[in-house]
Amino acid sequence: MSNSGFRLPTAVNEPVRTYAPGSPERESLKMRLASMAKEKIEIPLVIGGKEVRTGNTRKVVMPHSHGEVLAEFHLAGAKELEAAAAAALKAKAEWENLAWHERAAIFLKAADLLAGSWRDTLNAATMLGQSKNAFQAEIDAACELIDFLRFNAEFYQRIQDEQPISSPGIWNRMEWRPLEGFVLAITPFNFTAIAGNLPATPAMLGNTVVWKPSDTQMLAAHYTMKLFEAAGLPPGVINLVAADGPLTSDVLLANPRLAGVHFTGSTPTFQSIWKRVGENLSKYATYPRLVGETGGKDFVFAHPSADVDALTTGLVRGAFEYQGQKCSAASRAYVPASIWEKIQGRLVEQTNELKMGDVRDFRNFVNAVIDERSFKKISGYLEEAKQSPDVKVLAGGQAEMKTGYFIRPTLLLTISPHYRTMQEELFGPVLTTFVYDDAKWEEMLKVCDETSPYALTGAVFAQDRRAIETMTKRLTHSAGNFYVNDKPTGAVVGQQPFGGARASGTNDKAGSPLNLYRWLSPRTIKETFQPPKHYGYPTFLAE
Repeated sequence: MSNSGFRLPTAVNEPVRTYAPGSPERESLKMRLASMAKEKIEIPLVIGGKEVRTGNTRKVVMPHSHGEVLAEFHLAGAKELEAAAAAALKAKAEWENLAWHERAAIFLKAADLLAGSWRDTLNAATMLGQSKNAFQAEIDAACELIDFLRFNAEFYQRIQDEQPISSPGIWNRMEWRPLEGFVLAITPFNFTAIAGNLPATPAMLGNTVVWKPSDTQMLAAHYTMKLFEAAGLPPGVINLVAADGPLTSDVLLANPRLAGVHFTGSTPTFQSIWKRVGENLSKYATYPRLVGETGGKDFVFAHPSADVDALTTGLVRGAFEYQGQKCSAASRAYVPASIWEKIQGRLVEQTNELKMGDVRDFRNFVNAVIDERSFKKISGYLEEAKQSPDVKVLAGGQAEMKTGYFIRPTLLLTISPHYRTMQEELFGPVLTTFVYDDAKWEEMLKVCDETSPYALTGAVFAQDRRAIETMTKRLTHSAGNFYVNDKPTGAVVGQQPFGGARASGTNDKAGSPLNLYRWLSPRTIKETFQPPKHYGYPTFLAE
């Protein structure tokens, strides 16, 4: 055993590949897409390192071609969920006692594998299973997940370097322990990187995890688990279980050894989890940590001095990349009348230009929404908007699900800043704009701040520096990630740590050391080299 003081490799953001026509990465990815589309694999549960098949299965289909089945995955019942928690607890002692750098090395190896031979597989699984185009898959399933794994290792080392001061004759030190019990990671469909990071972060720090992915992300989740295993992850450290949400809550939130919940998903679901944990509080061995990133109703606020080209691009990209299925997607805009006159035509034109279709055609900017339930929800909002006297449909508005769950990118113009689509999260390719009087831009900041219960991301556009300062201050609590002259999406690990408050979550900032602290329990150790041998202090000595 080495007693050296180790320094991990310095983390650097993974370069984004272009997949330009004629490039070798484009051809390689297309080949993997073609082969994966033909495979139709079986996805088991992974409990204690063993594959478990329950016989209760569901299908994974392509959202853009829902007649094509990619896989069937096995669904956990109460027995399997209990077994997953037991496996995590069984693996805990050995895993947390493994040297920290040895744990980190496993995830660093996973990052390198993903940067190399696994890249096409994770990207293709994300494209086919979650209907992302090649660029959106690359920045998510490859680059962001690689960045999470590498930067979290560096953050972990940095945290351990934080040590208290020591007085003469005393040695004070801080020990960064994992939590007692197991961590439950509940992950969303829309980002493979988030789905991988939520179980991986606590695990790197010595925790053991039960991981419940979204049904509609199971293909990429399966390959992510295979990636971790290929990197040397021991059995039971992360246990992969597909399961219904209510059953997961009934079984795992009631477990006395629950140490924490790492969650990304809807606001109502997280509120339900918080309530259930509160109801079970007296049963737990320790207070569970609750970390959640939930909904968003993200805004773009334009000042009369805004650059019209930058604003137009920010709106189109921010609202319609990945069909608006990002919790950070631009979904409401406040634009002054003078600027609206300049951008309306080009905004409509660019929105109508967006190509929509199958992810295997790399020319398509827009693909399908995730499933029929999402399709029907968004379609309902569009039909209501078409009937409302307060709304005008400027572009899009069409929805068709014969072959895939396709909704055209839609621009709505409303005369009411409190219309439903200015307040409620749609999670689809719909942008609603309210046009205001230029002279009332400061009044509109208050409306922007108070209209929605969420506070995840937001963007402001202005060339006037005093206006930028005013907007930044007035919207202090409106967004956890705030952008100036840029779209409100695209946070990069290590550069823009991600998270919001209010109904958008606990703002524990994935992509920074702040999130890691939530999965550690510090212990302060004071050692006195020459302890006193009498109870008296100098104060009590005789004169």
